[in-house]
Amino acid sequence: MTDFSQPLPGQPESFWMATAGATDHPALNEDITVDVVVVGGGIAGLSTAWELVTAGRTVAVLEADRIAAGVTGYTTAKVSALHTLVYDRLSRTRDQDAARLYARSQQGAVERVAEIVATLGISCDLERAPAYTYATEHAAVPELRAEAEAAAAAGLTATYVKSTELPYEVSGAVRVDAQAQFHPRRYLLALAADLRAKGGLIFERSRATGLTEGSPCRVTVESGHTVTARDVVVATHFPVFDRALTFARLSPRRELVVAAPIVAAIAPTGMYVTREDGKRSVRTAPLDDERRLLIVTGESFTPGTGDPREGFRRLDAWMRARFPVGGTAYRWAAQDNDSTDTVPLVGPFHAGSRHTYVATGFGGWGMSGGVMAGRLLTGLILGEEPEWAALYDPRRLASTLREAPALLRQQADVAQHFVGDRLRTTHVDSVAQVPPGTGAVVRVNGQRCAVYRDADGVARAVSARCTHLGCLVAFNDAETAWECPCHGSRFGIDGSVLQGPAVHPLENRDVSSG
Repeated sequence: MTDFSQPLPGQPESFWMATAGATDHPALNEDITVDVVVVGGGIAGLSTAWELVTAGRTVAVLEADRIAAGVTGYTTAKVSALHTLVYDRLSRTRDQDAARLYARSQQGAVERVAEIVATLGISCDLERAPAYTYATEHAAVPELRAEAEAAAAAGLTATYVKSTELPYEVSGAVRVDAQAQFHPRRYLLALAADLRAKGGLIFERSRATGLTEGSPCRVTVESGHTVTARDVVVATHFPVFDRALTFARLSPRRELVVAAPIVAAIAPTGMYVTREDGKRSVRTAPLDDERRLLIVTGESFTPGTGDPREGFRRLDAWMRARFPVGGTAYRWAAQDNDSTDTVPLVGPFHAGSRHTYVATGFGGWGMSGGVMAGRLLTGLILGEEPEWAALYDPRRLASTLREAPALLRQQADVAQHFVGDRLRTTHVDSVAQVPPGTGAVVRVNGQRCAVYRDADGVARAVSARCTHLGCLVAFNDAETAWECPCHGSRFGIDGSVLQGPAVHPLENRDVSSG
């Protein structure tokens, strides 16, 4: 049972959000026309917009909240082409050429970030460092060796090593040199400033709610104003418009993060990830002259499931058992979407698309993936298709057949929540039984209501049906949010949309009689 009496470790904020300035771009308050409208102000959206503006196109970015403050503001910010164990799988399920193109496009993104930082003189703590995929269990050695060989054959500087600088033993690891880590928000705010200096437009608090495809296309925001453009890029992490049932090919995943200061002289210099212990990712960031910030990620779970409070405690205990850190300074959570065939979906939105594009399914590697997407989509819009475009094409058919088992499992999970959550009895029988500081789904007058009671005892209720496809939400008590386990939409206690694919808030409910 969750213990609400014990405080969670650290300040509930992303280090990146806490250490970079705020933004205040205007909302869209009139109808406008541009060459390209980009929906989404994270790394994929801003990278695409910047590449297009640099190439001479007029561009408008529409962001539902604040730029670089959604998923991108809560990442671990590794810019790496080593994505756990992807190359051996690609070589086996596709072919050697697919693995080579994946490596070239992802390493190209790493180099593109370094190039942009140098060209624009961005102060974002960019550091080149090796990346490692490791294991502590000897049974994992064969797959690590296979991954090292496949990554090297794909063109990366990959080697298999038997030891690392980590303060605990590993059974083996894949090492790839010349990777990078940085402060993502400082990088993107500088990119946004240069985008505007070159004539690009950024509109915040302008949630896109409608898309009309054609020649030209039109995107409508909540206020009713529209952007007319020849081309549209949907880069909202999970597509808020879905003309090709993309949601059936994506699995949302949330991961917890804790961060604590560590003496710089003993801090790891590389970036590490293992699939063991519910996944563990380790890196550090500059803090001051004598210390760095150790950032540890893990405890993966589907939004709306699991016990995030206990997950934070387990992750913090894991960090403290292995590293001599100070007091935990920050805690936050990141959200990712995994595609059913491992490879992101970047390219034409659907089979009939002529001027609409999508970028999604980065599987936890959104920093390199987002930059790659910016280069790929810009090439497609300019008529200069990169050689790796077909690899990421959302319309790909061969991999759709190969991914069928994963796709069926994903849909079975969704169906289980869609039907099973309705059959399950609620955690409490009445609104009065919801304790202060917690939330629960309660049936009131025949309706499922998501009820949150604040510390003063005041209950606030909204509809428990996600506005995306109608699944029932569940309460995340560690982050004080309602989450949909089907496709990862997240809502505030007032019903406001925190994270898509939902674009409409949960409706308010009167539970005074409950």
